[in-house]
Amino acid sequence: MTFIPTAAELRAAIVRPTAPRACECALGACAGWESLAEYRWEAGQMTRVATLRDPAVDEPTLEEKHPEGTRYDSPDAPVAVGFFPYNRCEVWHCGRCERHLLRYTEFGGYNVDPRVRALDPGRIID
Repeated sequence: MTFIPTAAELRAAIVRPTAPRACECALGACAGWESLAEYRWEAGQMTRVATLRDPAVDEPTLEEKHPEGTRYDSPDAPVAVGFFPYNRCEVWHCGRCERHLLRYTEFGGYNVDPRVRALDPGRIID
């Protein structure tokens, strides 16, 4: 799988058509990080594009980057490639609506929580 280490490479990897098509899938808008039960993941229309997780790093940082005071779950939070949770994500493409999505699994104690966020190219930062 292709590893994307920088914001510029992520922007280049998600070039998309000029007008995304409407999508009626179970994902919904997912503008900020949303918990996503596995049955809602439309696997048949998704293609894995790349990973943002550095294969040379065993335990990526948990440090977040919010230069404008946003929070992890804010729809307007930046997509900071080298920071949590983006440094643990895979990039996916929806063949129905042409959106790109970020997906990772949050682990906490006995809880496993798959999460997804629509990738807004305007929010990608270094």
